[in-house]
Amino acid sequence: MSKIRWVGIVVALGLVLLLGVVVLAASYSGFGVTSDVGTGGLPLSLSDLSDVPQSVMDGATSLAAELFGGCREKCDDFINQLLAAYSEAKGKDFVIVFNPGGWGWNLVEESPGWQSIFDGIASELESSSYTLLELNYLRAADTFRGRLGEFREILNGCQSKAKDLACRVEFLTTYLPDLRVILAGESTGAVIADGAMEILEDNPRVYSIQTGPPFWHQTAMSERTLVMTGNGITIDSFSQGDFFDFIWGYYKKWFGLLEPEDGFGTLPHYTAAPGHDYWWQYPEVCSRITNFLRDNFGLEDIIH
Repeated sequence: MSKIRWVGIVVALGLVLLLGVVVLAASYSGFGVTSDVGTGGLPLSLSDLSDVPQSVMDGATSLAAELFGGCREKCDDFINQLLAAYSEAKGKDFVIVFNPGGWGWNLVEESPGWQSIFDGIASELESSSYTLLELNYLRAADTFRGRLGEFREILNGCQSKAKDLACRVEFLTTYLPDLRVILAGESTGAVIADGAMEILEDNPRVYSIQTGPPFWHQTAMSERTLVMTGNGITIDSFSQGDFFDFIWGYYKKWFGLLEPEDGFGTLPHYTAAPGHDYWWQYPEVCSRITNFLRDNFGLEDIIH
């Protein structure tokens, strides 16, 4: 009876702890933060509103109220980010927004494969005299509550973060009618980009380039979306659901046993999930993205 009583106590404590975690996760309603690439993640902010038309400020205020209701602090922060993005994107031809993999707080500068892709895309666009703005979209904070919130988002299909991102993009394309936006998604970040694309399916000026989406996600394909589930070097175990290679890779990572893959293995080029790395230097990655850009924007034919 004593043992049974102790087991009951342990189970009860476990349930209480689990309930506390669930409540804490449910109470965490953080939203994404945009930052200029190269600023170390410093959130976009605008102190001088003199050059922002009143109609744009009114639109930002209305959108913030729609998303966050009476939470004054979140509304003010969101409005400031929207107006700062508007100010920086004004006069640009393209905005490229990076959605990181993992828990959602890595900058593109901390994702060397995608940094190389950003540089490649920029080179292609700038070769046709297009101007562009490069942004990070960080959807979670590097905290315990941030992890809980992201876990809850994953369980819910990342719907609220996709809506947050889609609203930002819709705002920019509404008030900057000549602007085009490319949503870049890496791994789990591809789920966010894809969700935003579904919401923005009727907006012809929004495009998406996604690499290595997780095996459990069914991508909503469209002519304005490029999805890569392999880098042309080896199969992406994370996208293809190759559980043995995936689990074995992380086992080796935990114990410091990772070795470069044959044929392309310098240190930055391999991950715990074999094939789950995408670099502009890989011929298939470069060619597929380049063809996507040229097919959609006619880069070879346009003198802009």
